[in-house]
Amino acid sequence: MATSRERTSPKPTAAELEILGILWERGPATVRDVHSILNARRETGYTTVLKLMQIMTAKGIVRREESSRAHLYEAVQPRVETQKQLLVDLMEKAFSGSPAMLVQQALSARKASAKELAEIRRILDAYQGGKK
Repeated sequence: MATSRERTSPKPTAAELEILGILWERGPATVRDVHSILNARRETGYTTVLKLMQIMTAKGIVRREESSRAHLYEAVQPRVETQKQLLVDLMEKAFSGSPAMLVQQALSARKASAKELAEIRRILDAYQGGKK
């Protein structure tokens, strides 16, 4: 059964996450702005981007400011909140709720740099010391 948090925070699809990434990076943007960035990466239709952003608005993932002729869209949640939501969902579904299993698989899937490993150690030390 879905919790109230799951009902109020729908999980974005891969295409929606790509749009959210743009909105998190540049802030509020028009469909034309987002289309321009996506189209530079790969050919994407304007109406496809428009439809996706309309769906995202209906799902409550983005909000639309309609005070000017060109509507501005912005992400409802900050990047970190969406990432946490997706991570918790993945951990529950694929790793039996185990943070250790998730981290083990993440580290075995792609070699971490020395800098990344140092940051992971710093985070673990802070977490263990209760400084989280």
